[in-house]
Amino acid sequence: MSDLTLHLRQATPADADRLMDIWRSSVDATHDFLHPDDRVAIEAEVHAFLPQAPLWLAVDAHHTVQGFMLLEGDKLEALFVSAQARGRGVGKKLVMFALATQPHLATDVNAQNTQALGFYQHLGFRETGRSALDGQGRPYPLVHLQHA
Repeated sequence: MSDLTLHLRQATPADADRLMDIWRSSVDATHDFLHPDDRVAIEAEVHAFLPQAPLWLAVDAHHTVQGFMLLEGDKLEALFVSAQARGRGVGKKLVMFALATQPHLATDVNAQNTQALGFYQHLGFRETGRSALDGQGRPYPLVHLQHA
């Protein structure tokens, strides 16, 4: 499958429905370890947060959003790619954009999400620590990563 032609732009509230679709498809493809009750609770939190979040979007030639990230300072807080666009350069394009402004970029990855962990390691991120709980105190261990 070839890479997509993408450009980046900031999100607007009008993007909210597409962003939720991307979040759901990405989580369904990579977060099979989530307890169903936690998945529902997390989705409600994301639904409340996304419309006003300062997100960067990867948009294809047809103006369809294929992925998004939340970058806060030198921390990549979130990266989600549509399941249909996985493996086509969307996540890499977003991370490379972030690294251009924050060369020592840090992020956290669920330890059970081995696909994401491998993706970040492939891009030069190294483990700096671990936590037993996620950022909301749920029992999903995190791997802390920083770009070398």
